[in-house]
Formats: sequence, C-alpha cells, structure tokens
Amino acid sequence: MSEFKTASMENRSSGSPSFTQGLNVGGADVTSGRVLSEYYTGATEPSSPANGAFWWNGTDLHQYINGKFRILDGGFPIVNGGARGVFGAGTLLPSYGSSNIIDYITIQTAGNATDFGDMVANNSAYGACSNGSRGLFGGGYPSGNTNRIDYITIATTGNAIDFGDLTVARRAVGALSNGTRGVWFNGFVSGDVNTMDFVTIATTGNAQDFGDLVSFNANNGGGCADATRGVMRTNVSSTDAFNYITVSTQGNATVFGDSTSGPKLVGACADNTRGLFGANANVIEYITIQTLGNAIDFGDASAGFANTAATSDASRGVFAGGQSHGNVIEYVTIQTPGNATDFGDLTASRYDLSGCSGD
Repeated sequence: MSEFKTASMENRSSGSPSFTQGLNVGGADVTSGRVLSEYYTGATEPSSPANGAFWWNGTDLHQYINGKFRILDGGFPIVNGGARGVFGAGTLLPSYGSSNIIDYITIQTAGNATDFGDMVANNSAYGACSNGSRGLFGGGYPSGNTNRIDYITIATTGNAIDFGDLTVARRAVGALSNGTRGVWFNGFVSGDVNTMDFVTIATTGNAQDFGDLVSFNANNGGGCADATRGVMRTNVSSTDAFNYITVSTQGNATVFGDSTSGPKLVGACADNTRGLFGANANVIEYITIQTLGNAIDFGDASAGFANTAATSDASRGVFAGGQSHGNVIEYVTIQTPGNATDFGDLTASRYDLSGCSGD
C-alpha cells in the first residue's frame, strides 16, 4: 500500500476526485462507506437507501431504520414510531365474551383493520407496549386474573408467543414503554392495586417490581412515554391526577398534574413530545410529556372512549374500539388539536382491548 502525506488538498477540477484504489483515513476506508453514512437532501424520499442513511427534506432530519425513514426529534431516540398499529384481544360486543383476536392497520392509510393472528388465549382488560419491533400484552382476564405476558413480532403476522409473567396476576392494567423497557401499572386483583412492574422488551422473561403509584390504588389506566419519562392516567374517583415516572429508574411515581375531564377508562398514545389521553366521555386531552402541569383540551371523538385502545406512529394517534365505539377506529394528528376523524373498523366490535405499534 502506498503512503501519501500532505498538509492540504484542493480539488480544482469540475467534478469530484476519484480514488479508484480506495482512500484510507485514520485506518478506515472512507470509500467503502464504513466512515461516511449515506446522506440525501431534497423534498422527495430517496429510493433504495442503506440502513442508517440520513435524509434532510428541508424541514426534518430523517434516518432510515429497519425499512423506514424516521424523523430524528430533538436528539431523543425514536420511541413512539411504527407504520403498523396492532390491537389485541378484548371483550366482544354484544356477547361480552373475551377474545383472542389480533388486528392490524397501517396507521397512515385509513381503512378497515386486517386479521394479524391470535393471542395465546382469550383475554381482555390488559396492557400493551412495544419497542418498535416487538409488541407485548400483559395481564388481563381470560377466565380469572392472569399474570401472563404474550408477545408478537409486529412486522410479521402470526400468533402471539409466551414472554413471561407479571409480578402480580391482575386485570384492568395499563402499560407504557420508552422503547427499551415496558412498564405495567395499576390493575384489579380482588380490589384496585398501585403495583408497577417492568421488563426489558427485547429479552423474554418475568417482570420485576418497579415501584408504586402515588398513594392510591387504581385500575383501567392509560399510559404513554418519551425516551425518558412515562405518564399515566388511571381510573380512580378520588383524584384527577396524572402520575409520572422515569422509565429507566425504578421507584415510586410522582404527581404530574391533573386531567381536565376527570378520570375513567383511558386510552393513551404519544409522539416524541406530546401525550394524548381519551377519556370515557368523548374528550381528548393532551400534555407535554417533559413539562409538568395540567392537561389541555385537544378535541372530541365521535363517541365515548370507555375501555378503548390507542397507539401512534409518532405523527398520527389512533383510537380503536370501546364500549361506545364498538368496532370504530378514529384518528388525530398529534401536533394539531382538533376533533377525531373516522379511520375504518376493527374486524370485530369489542372493548377492553389494547394497542401498540411498530415495523
């Protein structure tokens, strides 16, 4: 190999210099792509990019990760993102029996849901979360309270597989994720509980104790998170308070602020900065996850959200099913307050279902 030393180099030709035998800088071949990542600019999404490629469209910086360009938001990891929304199990209407149904949608394309596969067993009133590729469903009420956690690979349709167990068998449980760790909170055993437990989503196994909710027991909660903080709204008549946690650090929850609409049977979703909560009225309210304070009115749905499921692709929030909604799916743009718009229908009418998203 030849060695070439220079204090500076200037290109005076009309084109770029060509190093036909490669160019080694600092021990690495620049021309092989091991140092410089692909980088594109322009309004049109590049075709056939390599995994890890960057694209600036004039407004946002994107990175191509596992088949999709994702917006890099404020230096935080991508947490709430995924083109596919998945809704699992739930209580069927009008029969009120538990189901093992898993449906999926493409979040940016309105239309009816499609069959994904089946849960390990019939289930309802559980919590779901994901790391963008694997979706987890924990707790619930198949024929009695369960501690089972099931999982799916979101990009691959098929039946769920056993993941491990929660620390406490319970139903009416909420869940959230920071993209690495999944946390389940509250629930009903023989009464309401303030339990929180967690898993590392990429590693199958049993959950561990996380801490407790703030000074009250509760059930039927909804939660969302960014890369660091998780915010939870629960169904308890004694308080309107949201709780929050630092997802990577075990410990008890802290009061975040209050709901505008009271508690009750909440579905929640988020982008990387804003969390949305749909209550059992038709109210949608929002918070800024990193800013403590009370929720703000966002808009309305077509009917009450009692026991609905929610998920997002970090841009659009989707609410599916519920005691009043039945099989209805509606959506909003998370950064644009306003009323929900019809999306399509689930494959079966049900409530007490839960949702997550990924690719």
